[in-house]
Formats: sequence, C-alpha cells, structure tokens
Amino acid sequence: MKTWKSPALPQLPGTMPAIHLHETTQQRVVPLPDSDKASLYVCGITPYDATHIGHAATYVAFDLLNRAWHDQNRAVNYVQNVTDIDDPLLERANRDGVDWRELAASQTALFQADMEALNVLAPDHYIGAVESIAWIVPEVESLLAAGLAYPVAGTDGAPDGDIYFSIEAASAASHDPDLQAPWWLGQISGLTQEEMLPFFAERGGDPQRPGKRHPLDALLWRVARDGEPSWDGASLGAGRPGWHIECTVIARRFLPSPFTVQGGGSDLVFPHHEMGAGHAFALGETPMARHYSHTGMVGLDGEKMSKSLGNLVLVSVLRSKGVDPAVIRLAILAHHYRTDWFWTQELLDDAQLRLQRWRRALLHAPVGTGKLVLAELREALSQDLDAPRALAAVDAWAATEVSSELASEHDADLISDAIEALLGVAL
Repeated sequence: MKTWKSPALPQLPGTMPAIHLHETTQQRVVPLPDSDKASLYVCGITPYDATHIGHAATYVAFDLLNRAWHDQNRAVNYVQNVTDIDDPLLERANRDGVDWRELAASQTALFQADMEALNVLAPDHYIGAVESIAWIVPEVESLLAAGLAYPVAGTDGAPDGDIYFSIEAASAASHDPDLQAPWWLGQISGLTQEEMLPFFAERGGDPQRPGKRHPLDALLWRVARDGEPSWDGASLGAGRPGWHIECTVIARRFLPSPFTVQGGGSDLVFPHHEMGAGHAFALGETPMARHYSHTGMVGLDGEKMSKSLGNLVLVSVLRSKGVDPAVIRLAILAHHYRTDWFWTQELLDDAQLRLQRWRRALLHAPVGTGKLVLAELREALSQDLDAPRALAAVDAWAATEVSSELASEHDADLISDAIEALLGVAL
C-alpha cells in the first residue's frame, strides 16, 4: 500500500543528545538504545471514519520521536499498518450501504491527506491487513502445529474452525529455562487477569465465547461467514485474520526482532500490544519490541471523544474550515504526549496566536539566539518528547524584541529550520 509524501527535513548543525522515553512496562522514563539504527512500529487506523484529534495526537507524538532519531543521523525504519478489514469497517459499510473496500480506500486516503497536512513523516512501510493475509496464514498454521493455538467448535450459527491463541499454552512454553526473556500475560500492561477481562470485552475481545479454553484467548483466524469477505486460509479454511496477529506478522516481516519502540494510544496497551507481544514470542521466541510507549487520550470539552458518542473533532473538517494545519499541530503539541487532555476552541485560538507570534518574531531574531533555541528544543525533546517545554522555549525567544539593526537573518533561518525539523511546524 502506498503511503503519503514526507516533507524534506532541514539540515541542522550538531545533533540531538541521548533520547529518553517513558517505558510503559516499567512505568518510568528510560534511555533508548544507542545505535546507528532505530525501528518504530505505530499501530494504524481502522479506516471506517475520518481522522480525529485523538488519532492525530498519537501520530504527531511518535513523529517527534522519528524526527529526534533523524536529528541524531540514525537510519530509521518506521512501519505502520492499516486494518482495512475488520468488524467495525464491515458494520459501517453495511450501515451506509457502500462497498467495504471503497469505504476503506476513501478513509485511508483521507487519513493520509490529514497526515501529510500535519507534516507527519510518512512510514517507510505502510501495510494493509488485506495485503498481509498471505503472510499471516502460515504463521497461524505454525502456532497450531506447536500447540499454541486451537480451533473452536461453532455455536449459535457460527461455523466450526475459528482459531484462537492459547495464552496458557504460550505462557507455559515461554517459561522454558533455556529462553532468555520469557513472555507472560500482563508483562506490558501490568494488569491482573481479573482486571483484563472488562478491557478485553470492551476492546474487541470475546471472553464469553463458548468453547474457548480461557476467556482471554484471542482470535487469530475467523473462518468465513455468509455475507462476509474471506480469503484463502490454506489448511485454516477460508476466512480472515484477527486483529492482534495482523500487527505481529507485519512487524516481524519488516522490522528486526525485537524492534526499538512499539507505539500507540494507551487504549492499545491491553489487549492489542499485550497479545501482539505474546504472538511474537510464540512465533520467534524473541520479544516483540525493546520498548513500549503510549499516548494519552483526548476528549472534547470535558467529555470522552469517541466514534460511538459522535463527538469527534475531525482533522479534515478543521482543514475544510480553513484552519492552518500548523495551528492544529501546535494545539496538539501544547500537551505532553502521555497526558489525557481535552480539545477546546480556546486551545485552537491559543495555538493560532502562538503561531502568529512566532512568525512575527522571525523578523527580529536577536543575534546569537539561534543556537540557544536549537539546544533548548533538542534538550526538551530528548527528555521524553517534552513538547510543551519546547514550545515554552520558543515562546521565550519570541518575546525578546530587538531593533531591526540588531536582528539576525541567520539566526531567524536557524530557528525556523529547527522548529520545522524537530517540531514539524513550518513557519
């Protein structure tokens, strides 16, 4: 699947210091590996609706990490998926009387246009679930052969043959004393199984499914149902993949094992990233990722923002109203990526005023301030992607006025390049 067009990054003197990032599994900020290569997987959208601010905040957050790595002159391999076949997509297509493929294609294109407008660097590999099915099938077959997955008999009109991942079998296998880094359920989220159950039911799981060996066992392969699209599953039978195995297989195909950072919203910690890590270990006896990092949730005017509530703030709608995408990005960057926050009109107005102040300040950049601002931006972002601290540094610089005789075009250019390269905001 084609991705969007990345902006060219301005070249800056010097380099970013060592990057520290909050590690979900340890609940603390840790240094990232010091290497000339870095790899990143950020879970993509299910394209049944347009990009809302919550989506955008996640991709902007990990775009900061991508930019920081590039500033260190690292070779970055960035992968993102798009779940272009799933129950919510089929339900929306049926509701609206459209072909599910057309809906997926149109919403994926809209998402890509939003990302390009927001100056988000494009992934090196942008992979759809549909195109990955041929890679997924043999992996599920290998889990079956190893006794780490099993078929479930049909009930209530469902056909026989749905394949589930056995968390108990996988956990037992991973505790082989010869293995260096065993996997266990709860390794990433820190949740007990009792705490997991309501999240599992809320986030795509089926704990009450009859015939499962454990309520938290996750679907790997859904055999074909009447009226649903399906693909050749070889010995699995015709059907389509479950959600978690999709990301696992794509990551294992395009990234090293383990890769550097797995990113996504905090609602993906469990079950998605927890199960994905279990699948990866079961398939390769190596961790999925070295580090897991997650963004906070975004609400609207004090309420949870969600598709089910219908209170989404859509990036495309804001753009259609003439809002500068740089303003949208600045509004997002005003909050630390790990915090939960609410979108308001006041927030958007403040971002508009901030952008105007910064642009005016370029006309009177004091001599010698370029290197100072660049250093402050790098220091802020190297410490857990502290965008609010970076914005405050630029605000302080913009508040310093000098006469036109003392203004420096060189410093203005350096600051403009630094803001664009590191924060992704074009002045």
